Amino acid sequence: MRRAHLFLFILIPLMAAAQDKDPGYMQNGALISSGAKESGGSSASAQSNTRKAQPSEQTSKPKPEIPGSMVGYIDNPIVQSEVRIRFDDAFEDRFPDRAEFFYAKCACYRMLSGPAQDLNAPGPGPGVPTALNYQQLYMNAEYSPQRRFSAFVEVPIRWLQPQGFQSIPPFPGFANQSGISDVTAGIKYAAVVSEGTYLTLQFKSYFPSGDASKGLGTNHYSVEPSILAYHRFTDRWTLEGQVGDWHPIGGSAGVPTAGSEGFAGDIFFYGLGPSYKLYRGNNFTITPVVELFGWHVINGFQTQPIVDGVVEGDKEVGGMNIVNLKAGIRTGIGLHDSFYVGFGQALTRDDWYKHIVRLEYRHTF
Repeated sequence: MRRAHLFLFILIPLMAAAQDKDPGYMQNGALISSGAKESGGSSASAQSNTRKAQPSEQTSKPKPEIPGSMVGYIDNPIVQSEVRIRFDDAFEDRFPDRAEFFYAKCACYRMLSGPAQDLNAPGPGPGVPTALNYQQLYMNAEYSPQRRFSAFVEVPIRWLQPQGFQSIPPFPGFANQSGISDVTAGIKYAAVVSEGTYLTLQFKSYFPSGDASKGLGTNHYSVEPSILAYHRFTDRWTLEGQVGDWHPIGGSAGVPTAGSEGFAGDIFFYGLGPSYKLYRGNNFTITPVVELFGWHVINGFQTQPIVDGVVEGDKEVGGMNIVNLKAGIRTGIGLHDSFYVGFGQALTRDDWYKHIVRLEYRHTF
């Protein structure tokens, strides 16, 4: 939680700076002040001069526009209408049912005896994968009817390829799987909007549309409130960030099933991503971006490797920290299109995957 406090401490001065830089206030105030001075304080003359000065002012100093988010993993802080297509290729997920964040509790618990047995375990199985590769294709549409508010929906399609299983019977492996995953919908509200800054409140809802028995979903609803930030320091340097919490609603029974703690758990997450516009042409830009993204697993369970024929949930999942470093390049084409390609690497022993490759196309309108 110290990281969250540090992140919010950084955002507070940005909010104050954003309010001072509000383009609408600055432009209108400058025009009115200019008109008043030229008229010697006359209200009627000030209004006349304001009307005369406004066209030339707008012509010489058009309202600056934020060119768009540069990050590839942190959620986009800018409220706008857009369509986005994203593809992920991830490698070596060793604990895919951890806190039921990626997929549901392993079906191997159905075959156990004793207090750990769970005949309702909804996940894939009965095999216990030692490593899992997967790909996901996300199709996202966001609509912003006005400057500060937008709503969005995202439909993911998932492919799973288990790379190995525990060889102890009676836990045979399962085949590759594919299909629609859990659909996401949400809203954004920009609490602070200015020439070079956005501070946005986001709320996501996850719906259990994926087939949990195939590893395509979590089998429970989830909500995810977060704060997103964007600040442009110069024409080239930009900093973006995110902090939030993923909260499951429902979920599978824990281990043992009679315990008060569920298998799914809350996950606090945070990210920070500076970017630098390396090349600027008339209709073409190249912007490298680096992102540090972390997760703190507050509670929950995961399926451990089989020892002496026994599968147990790991009660040490609570307090687990996962940190990834992402590096990529966003290429802008014209005013409305951009492409992103990036690579992510796990920095901690605990991880969601060892490596990930992300490709993205985004069109704003």
